[in-house]
Amino acid sequence: MVDLANSFDTEWTETESTAAKSWGKIKIGREAILSLLIFSVVWQIVSLFTPPYIVPGWQVIFEKMVHLQPHQIYITVGRVVLSLVVSFGLGVLGAVVMYLFRKLESYILPLIKLIMAVPVICWILFAVLWFSAVEFRIFFILVIVCYPVFLIDLLDALKGVPKDLRDMILSFRPTKTQYIVKLLLPATVPAILTSWKINLSLAIRVVTIAELVGAVSGIGFALNIAQANFSVAEVFAWTIVLIIILLAAQVPVSWVESKALRWRL
Repeated sequence: MVDLANSFDTEWTETESTAAKSWGKIKIGREAILSLLIFSVVWQIVSLFTPPYIVPGWQVIFEKMVHLQPHQIYITVGRVVLSLVVSFGLGVLGAVVMYLFRKLESYILPLIKLIMAVPVICWILFAVLWFSAVEFRIFFILVIVCYPVFLIDLLDALKGVPKDLRDMILSFRPTKTQYIVKLLLPATVPAILTSWKINLSLAIRVVTIAELVGAVSGIGFALNIAQANFSVAEVFAWTIVLIIILLAAQVPVSWVESKALRWRL
């Protein structure tokens, strides 16, 4: 019986160690690679039977990618990073305050839901009409779109902390700061990571539209120029760049998730 228990403990330890190692690495499945290869081949075959202004071949797209302006990429990425960091900070602050002061939630939450109900294109038009500074327009649009997602997700996660766990922590009579830092924030890590995944994708799409409408720099502006020049291949090239940016941004989030949420395996 003891040998059986020891064997089980050994197997469990090895499994846990292996799982930790696999979670610590960002892997791409063979199925994903195969599906992308199939898509690329089908695209190239279709390009042979269609005009280049409809479906350009990969060689044309890659030629355009080589000549893209890298500073436009840096500008867009910088805007997204700054706006997401500010949105996350405001979301954490707002969620904690609304959780600790429930009466305040009943006043603020309807306004947050109202903000979320407004279409992105309306916020872009409002920003163009309200602000003359281009950078502040884009910053405002990204924050007003991403901030509510952080706030709602974190607030729901805070409310989801089990009552038994809260009562146990409160039995030690912690200060408010200790209660937040030791219990509430660690308990919301899964929701935080999920919010970052959602907002990264959302921010990339929103910033492109915002730059397309009211900016003179960035990927959205470059797409506008490509469209004006009827350069379909360049539009596809910039689209691929946007996809690469999003996938690259997901890597650190996935890495943090693999380290912080090992216990979910």
